[in-house]
Amino acid sequence: MKINAAIVSELRKQHSWSQDELATAAGLNLRTVQRIESDGTASLQSVKALASALETQLEKLKFIPEKRMKTYEYKSVVLNFRAGIFKQGLPDIQKALNKEGQQGWQFKQMLMPSSSWGTSDSMVAILERAVD
Repeated sequence: MKINAAIVSELRKQHSWSQDELATAAGLNLRTVQRIESDGTASLQSVKALASALETQLEKLKFIPEKRMKTYEYKSVVLNFRAGIFKQGLPDIQKALNKEGQQGWQFKQMLMPSSSWGTSDSMVAILERAVD
């Protein structure tokens, strides 16, 4: 299970214990305590032993990941009809979207802007990708 290694280390230091002393108090191997403090992974039994030795609740040792809101960027791609009239040919939508997909863009929405006569000579693809 994933635990908060920083809290384990902090509580150990509050007790003025070395890793070896914590291992002895918890009935664990020194290497187990070292791994827990470096990787933040432990079995449930090891976490229970640590919580008992450190005089804390099991819940306090659990790792709680930060909730991060994803950020996206957006892009629009205009796809013009070949002959300017809808019935004479659509653009190669698959080719255009696959080209953008190679750069990490994902299709979100397709729009067809229309003129005052209700006709259109293009489509607009709205694309998105996550920003790290």
